[in-house]
Amino acid sequence: MPKFPMLKWLWLAFLSLGLDQASKLVIANTMQLYESHRIYPYFNLTYVHNTGAAFSFLSDAGGWQRWLFAGLAVGMSVIISIWLTRLKSTETRIAVALSLILGGAIGNLIDRLIYGYVIDFLDVYYETWHWPAFNIADSAITVGVILMLLDSFTSSPEETA
Repeated sequence: MPKFPMLKWLWLAFLSLGLDQASKLVIANTMQLYESHRIYPYFNLTYVHNTGAAFSFLSDAGGWQRWLFAGLAVGMSVIISIWLTRLKSTETRIAVALSLILGGAIGNLIDRLIYGYVIDFLDVYYETWHWPAFNIADSAITVGVILMLLDSFTSSPEETA
Protein backbone atom coordinates (compact mmCIF):
# COMPACT_ATOMS: atom_id res chain seq x y z
CA MET A 1 0.00 0.00 0.00
CA PRO A 2 1.50 3.36 -0.98
CA LYS A 3 2.41 5.83 1.74
CA PHE A 4 0.25 8.60 0.23
CA PRO A 5 -2.61 6.74 -1.49
CA MET A 6 -4.65 9.79 -2.45
CA LEU A 7 -1.85 11.43 -4.44
CA LYS A 8 -3.06 9.17 -7.24
CA TRP A 9 -5.73 11.85 -7.83
CA LEU A 10 -3.14 14.44 -8.84
CA TRP A 11 -3.70 13.40 -12.46
CA LEU A 12 -7.00 15.26 -12.16
CA ALA A 13 -5.19 18.43 -11.08
CA PHE A 14 -2.83 18.10 -14.06
CA LEU A 15 -5.75 17.44 -16.42
CA SER A 16 -7.70 20.50 -15.28
CA LEU A 17 -4.51 22.60 -15.39
CA GLY A 18 -3.67 21.39 -18.90
CA LEU A 19 -7.18 21.95 -20.25
CA ASP A 20 -7.28 25.38 -18.65
CA GLN A 21 -3.95 26.55 -20.04
CA ALA A 22 -4.56 25.05 -23.49
CA SER A 23 -7.98 26.69 -23.78
CA LYS A 24 -6.59 30.08 -22.70
CA LEU A 25 -3.82 29.84 -25.29
CA VAL A 26 -6.34 29.05 -28.02
CA ILE A 27 -8.57 31.97 -27.01
CA ALA A 28 -5.66 34.44 -26.70
CA ASN A 29 -4.23 33.39 -30.07
CA THR A 30 -7.48 33.31 -32.06
CA MET A 31 -9.56 36.15 -30.63
CA GLN A 32 -9.11 39.87 -30.04
CA LEU A 33 -9.64 41.24 -26.55
CA TYR A 34 -13.41 41.75 -25.94
CA GLU A 35 -14.28 39.82 -29.07
CA SER A 36 -17.36 37.65 -28.57
CA HIS A 37 -18.82 34.67 -30.46
CA ARG A 38 -22.26 33.24 -29.82
CA ILE A 39 -21.99 29.47 -29.37
CA TYR A 40 -25.48 28.61 -28.09
CA PRO A 41 -28.38 30.63 -26.81
CA TYR A 42 -27.27 31.90 -23.38
CA PHE A 43 -23.60 31.06 -23.99
CA ASN A 44 -20.81 33.03 -25.70
CA LEU A 45 -17.06 32.82 -25.96
CA THR A 46 -15.95 36.32 -24.94
CA TYR A 47 -12.25 37.08 -24.45
CA VAL A 48 -11.56 39.30 -21.42
CA HIS A 49 -8.76 39.96 -18.95
CA ASN A 50 -9.54 39.79 -15.23
CA THR A 51 -7.06 41.53 -12.92
CA GLY A 52 -9.23 40.77 -9.91
CA ALA A 53 -10.47 37.61 -8.27
CA ALA A 54 -13.83 35.88 -8.64
CA PHE A 55 -16.44 38.12 -10.24
CA SER A 56 -13.68 40.71 -10.90
CA PHE A 57 -13.39 41.42 -7.16
CA LEU A 58 -10.68 44.11 -6.66
CA SER A 59 -10.06 44.37 -10.41
CA ASP A 60 -9.66 48.16 -10.13
CA ALA A 61 -7.36 48.07 -7.09
CA GLY A 62 -4.26 49.36 -8.88
CA GLY A 63 -2.10 46.25 -9.30
CA TRP A 64 -1.21 45.16 -5.77
CA GLN A 65 -4.03 42.56 -5.90
CA ARG A 66 -2.04 40.57 -8.48
CA TRP A 67 0.54 39.67 -5.84
CA LEU A 68 -2.05 39.17 -3.11
CA PHE A 69 -3.99 36.66 -5.22
CA ALA A 70 -0.79 34.99 -6.44
CA GLY A 71 0.40 34.61 -2.84
CA LEU A 72 -2.95 33.21 -1.77
CA ALA A 73 -2.86 30.72 -4.65
CA VAL A 74 0.65 29.56 -3.72
CA GLY A 75 -0.30 29.24 -0.05
CA MET A 76 -3.50 27.36 -0.77
CA SER A 77 -1.72 25.07 -3.24
CA VAL A 78 0.78 24.10 -0.55
CA ILE A 79 -1.99 23.51 2.00
CA ILE A 80 -4.03 21.44 -0.47
CA SER A 81 -0.98 19.36 -1.42
CA ILE A 82 -0.23 18.58 2.22
CA TRP A 83 -3.92 17.82 2.84
CA LEU A 84 -3.89 15.34 -0.05
CA THR A 85 -0.94 13.49 1.45
CA ARG A 86 -2.84 13.07 4.73
CA LEU A 87 -6.06 11.67 3.31
CA LYS A 88 -7.10 8.09 3.93
CA SER A 89 -7.62 5.81 0.96
CA THR A 90 -11.39 5.91 1.60
CA GLU A 91 -11.62 9.70 1.23
CA THR A 92 -12.03 9.69 -2.53
CA ARG A 93 -14.55 12.52 -2.90
CA ILE A 94 -12.43 14.97 -0.93
CA ALA A 95 -9.32 13.89 -2.87
CA VAL A 96 -11.10 14.58 -6.18
CA ALA A 97 -12.34 17.93 -4.84
CA LEU A 98 -8.90 19.01 -3.65
CA SER A 99 -7.28 17.93 -6.91
CA LEU A 100 -9.74 20.01 -8.94
CA ILE A 101 -9.21 23.04 -6.71
CA LEU A 102 -5.44 22.60 -6.91
CA GLY A 103 -5.44 22.40 -10.71
CA GLY A 104 -7.67 25.45 -11.00
CA ALA A 105 -5.68 27.50 -8.51
CA ILE A 106 -2.42 26.75 -10.31
CA GLY A 107 -4.02 27.52 -13.70
CA ASN A 108 -5.06 31.00 -12.60
CA LEU A 109 -1.76 31.49 -10.74
CA ILE A 110 0.18 30.87 -13.96
CA ASP A 111 -1.87 33.59 -15.70
CA ARG A 112 -1.31 36.09 -12.87
CA LEU A 113 2.44 35.49 -12.84
CA ILE A 114 2.92 35.55 -16.62
CA TYR A 115 0.39 38.18 -17.73
CA GLY A 116 -0.67 40.05 -14.60
CA TYR A 117 -4.29 39.05 -15.22
CA VAL A 118 -6.39 35.94 -15.71
CA ILE A 119 -7.76 35.08 -19.15
CA ASP A 120 -11.52 34.53 -18.97
CA PHE A 121 -13.73 33.56 -21.90
CA LEU A 122 -16.80 31.59 -20.86
CA ASP A 123 -19.78 33.95 -20.93
CA VAL A 124 -23.16 32.74 -19.68
CA TYR A 125 -26.06 35.16 -20.02
CA TYR A 126 -29.80 35.65 -20.07
CA GLU A 127 -31.19 38.46 -22.21
CA THR A 128 -29.01 41.46 -21.16
CA TRP A 129 -27.75 39.97 -17.85
CA HIS A 130 -24.30 38.33 -18.02
CA TRP A 131 -22.68 36.19 -15.36
CA PRO A 132 -19.07 37.38 -14.93
CA ALA A 133 -16.87 35.67 -17.53
CA PHE A 134 -14.89 32.71 -16.23
CA ASN A 135 -12.56 29.95 -17.43
CA ILE A 136 -11.88 26.23 -16.99
CA ALA A 137 -9.76 26.84 -13.87
CA ASP A 138 -12.67 28.68 -12.26
CA SER A 139 -14.97 25.81 -13.24
CA ALA A 140 -12.62 23.23 -11.70
CA ILE A 141 -12.42 25.25 -8.48
CA THR A 142 -16.21 25.59 -8.35
CA VAL A 143 -16.82 21.88 -8.91
CA GLY A 144 -14.16 21.09 -6.29
CA VAL A 145 -15.78 23.37 -3.70
CA ILE A 146 -19.21 21.86 -4.43
CA LEU A 147 -17.76 18.36 -3.93
CA MET A 148 -16.17 19.49 -0.65
CA LEU A 149 -19.51 20.86 0.56
CA LEU A 150 -21.29 17.71 -0.52
CA ASP A 151 -18.68 15.64 1.30
CA SER A 152 -19.09 17.69 4.48
CA PHE A 153 -22.86 17.10 4.46
CA THR A 154 -22.81 13.44 3.51
CA SER A 155 -19.79 11.99 5.34
CA SER A 156 -20.73 9.41 7.91
CA PRO A 157 -19.19 9.56 11.42
CA GLU A 158 -17.12 6.45 10.60
CA GLU A 159 -15.50 8.20 7.60
CA THR A 160 -14.43 11.23 9.66
CA ALA A 161 -13.13 9.28 12.64
